[in-house]
Amino acid sequence: MNDRLTRNDIRKMEEEIEHRKLVVRKEALEQVKEARAQGDLSENFEYYAAKKYKNQNESRIRYLERMIKTAQIIEDEAGEDEIGLNKTVEVEFVDDGTTEVYRLVTTIRNNPLQGLISIESPIGKALAGHKEGDTVHVKVSDSVEYDVIVKKVENTPDDDSIAIRKF
Repeated sequence: MNDRLTRNDIRKMEEEIEHRKLVVRKEALEQVKEARAQGDLSENFEYYAAKKYKNQNESRIRYLERMIKTAQIIEDEAGEDEIGLNKTVEVEFVDDGTTEVYRLVTTIRNNPLQGLISIESPIGKALAGHKEGDTVHVKVSDSVEYDVIVKKVENTPDDDSIAIRKF
């Protein structure tokens, strides 16, 4: 996997693993036990649903543990006035003059609908290291590219208000 994650991302994943092992696992096992006690398993929908829920929880735990094990820990190396990890940036699209506000985050917190753009995305890579007033060329593919003007760059703390994306 080798996801690039911050120490805060790792901490949040460890907290989720602990919650899933101590709380969710116990609930899932209890649901399976209750459904099994209802009798005939061949036509017992509750039993199959409980087993599915238990298996999804275990799968999520394995996924998070594997991500932590293979993660590359990164820190924001951008200067105070440069665009980098956990910076909020306002950009103006040169083509039509519209503006957008984005926050650059790690891939696991990426959520474009909420303005959270991965530092690994084409616009995230293009903006990294630039300052207010810079015109940045963003190349998405061989046929799609555009220019943006950096209007504003602000520090944003790496806080817990951004959830880690669930898969």
